[in-house]
Amino acid sequence: MATAANLEDVPSVDLMTELLRRMKCASKPDKRVILIGAPGSGKGTQSPVIKDEYCLCHLATGDMLRAAVAAKTPLGVKAKEAMEKGELVSDDLVVGIIDEALEKPSCQKGFILDGFPRTVTQAQKLDEMLQKRGIKIDKVLDFAIDDAILEERITGRWIHPSSGRSYHTKFAPPKTPGVDDITGEPLIQRKDDTAAVLKSRLEAFHKQTEPVIDYYTKKGVVAQLSAEKPPKEVTSEVLKVLSS
Repeated sequence: MATAANLEDVPSVDLMTELLRRMKCASKPDKRVILIGAPGSGKGTQSPVIKDEYCLCHLATGDMLRAAVAAKTPLGVKAKEAMEKGELVSDDLVVGIIDEALEKPSCQKGFILDGFPRTVTQAQKLDEMLQKRGIKIDKVLDFAIDDAILEERITGRWIHPSSGRSYHTKFAPPKTPGVDDITGEPLIQRKDDTAAVLKSRLEAFHKQTEPVIDYYTKKGVVAQLSAEKPPKEVTSEVLKVLSS
């Protein structure tokens, strides 16, 4: 983090850009948003758009846990102990790490939570923590999509390992099936992108997460999106929901 002493080393263009961004952000309404959706439903595409539009911080609990462990924060030390014993990190610990993150200047206007809460207990603990801060969840975006469409989206993905170029058998096929357009090398499929893995991930998602959607529906904050639409259409739906 730049301190007052070394701000003079920051290029003026960067300083001005950041100042302008903060001025623009100051007029934005605060938003606290949860994204819920199955793997491949498009949350990863939409979250940077929401983050920039509303000047929110993006809280990915997995990354935050790893960062807390690396930084050896008191909660990070506890999380590391649990992980080393092969235990799951407790809900209280994860909520504590979110609570800590909300102190950061980047979270001043609110946040996007992705990948948490996964259970009703986690949702309740999150609500309790936010209530202590005098805030609450404004919107839960439910990226609703048919499992069959997800299967087509995900199992059709093929990657060129050395360059990271990606193809899709239906939406962006390579010129020659199974090989990279540029090098002619064979394409591979990620382990997670097979039908069998996807099926078990979707089963776990429905079992765990549908009760969470019901929990927030009772609070009147859920907006269901048609996540099978093209990304640009989903973006305009998201922005419409969040501006209401």
